[in-house]
Amino acid sequence: QVQLVESGGGLVQPGGSLRLSCVVSGIAFHLYAMAWYRQAPGKQREFVAVIAMGGNTNYADSVKGRFTISRDNAKNTVYLQMNSLKPEDTAVYYCKVTPGGMNYWGKGTLVTVSS
Repeated sequence: QVQLVESGGGLVQPGGSLRLSCVVSGIAFHLYAMAWYRQAPGKQREFVAVIAMGGNTNYADSVKGRFTISRDNAKNTVYLQMNSLKPEDTAVYYCKVTPGGMNYWGKGTLVTVSS
């Protein structure tokens, strides 16, 4: 079955950096776009970034210029490099893939930005 496992979250000070990873199994990873979403306490889950099969990327306005999504097809892994982190980036971060029109999500990794 399709499985996604995120890692790399933690506590970081404002202005700091983190790199999240999401390892995917159960699908031909290289054939699918991969996305990152996040959900802050008391808020709805929101789109963060997406990377297409061919490597094209798109970002939410709130993270443009600070976050970078990338993928390593040999490792079935998608990354989210997060720089210049702000307290409002605090959230659980999830990766998502949509093979055959069905959404699959990981369990998330918590990112806390606080001094």
